[in-house]
Amino acid sequence: MIKNYEINAKIFKALSDASRLKIIDILSCGEKCACDILENFEFTQPTLSHHMKVLMECGLVKARKEGLWNYYSLDITNSNKLALFLMSLITDTEDNCVCKSNYKNKTCCK
Repeated sequence: MIKNYEINAKIFKALSDASRLKIIDILSCGEKCACDILENFEFTQPTLSHHMKVLMECGLVKARKEGLWNYYSLDITNSNKLALFLMSLITDTEDNCVCKSNYKNKTCCK
């Protein structure tokens, strides 16, 4: 697995906001209209739009427009890639551990 630290760091930065985590949780139940998401918060529609923009830019959320309404859903492919990336970071295997591969090359401090 090729690890793209920069892209995933951007995603984790987007998820470091409690409201965005809650939005992800809401969308895990399926596609939602912006007005349905907004009912779960005490902030304005422009604030929701900002949060959705951040989540879309990092690839976790997709949007579609139908008439006057915006509908949002999780991008399952990118969400799964993020989960696999995180698992590869916290799982100690020969193939995934950067320090162990450096140790074999005698460049690690251990």
